[in-house]
Amino acid sequence: MTAPWAARPGVDSTESTRSGVCAQGALGDKELAEGFARGDEACLVAAHQRWSAMVYTLAQRALGDACEAEDVTQSVFLAAWHGRSTYSPARGVLAGWLVGITRHTIADTLSARARRAELVRTVGAYLAHRESDPAARPEAALDRVLVGTELGKLAASQRRVLRLAYFHGLTHTQIAQLTGWPLGTVKSHARRGLHALARRLRESGAPV
Repeated sequence: MTAPWAARPGVDSTESTRSGVCAQGALGDKELAEGFARGDEACLVAAHQRWSAMVYTLAQRALGDACEAEDVTQSVFLAAWHGRSTYSPARGVLAGWLVGITRHTIADTLSARARRAELVRTVGAYLAHRESDPAARPEAALDRVLVGTELGKLAASQRRVLRLAYFHGLTHTQIAQLTGWPLGTVKSHARRGLHALARRLRESGAPV
C-alpha cells in the first residue's frame, strides 16, 4: 500500500524514514504515539508501516472492495495526521484511535456508495423512461446532456459537492478536507443538491 504522504509537497518520506526517533524501528507503541502526536513525520511513516495492514483489513472486510479499502487506508492516515492535535496518548493507544477513524471513514464510504446508487437510479429511471418512449428516442442522447445541464443549475456549493462525490468518487470526509467546510455542511449540501436534482428531473417529466 502506498504511503498517504507520498505525493504531499514538502514531505520526503525517504528522508523521514532515516531521521527522527521513530525511524529507529525499536520504539514501543507508546513512544511512537507520543512522537506522532508531536508531529514527527518519521512517526507517521512508522505508524503507517505498523498499522496500515490492520486498517486495510477492517476496510476490506466491511466494504468487500480492495480499491475502496486502499482509499480508506490512505484517508485514515491522512485524517489522523491532519487531526493529530486532537489525539492524546494519555487518553488511549494510537492503534485504537486509528480504528475509530477507520470506522468513521468506512461509514462515510458506505454512505457515498449509497448516494451514488441513488443518483444512478434517479438518472437511470429518467433515461430509461425517455428511451422507452418511441416519440422521445431521437432525443434520448440529448437527455444525458440535460442531466449535466440540470446539475449545473444547482447552487454552487451543492454542485461542487455532487461533482466531487459522484464524478470524482470522494467521500464526505475527503470533500470536507478538500474544501475546508465542516463535515455537516458537506453532508447538507449533498443531500439538498441530490433532492434538487431529482426534483428538476421530475419537473422534466421523469418518473423518479
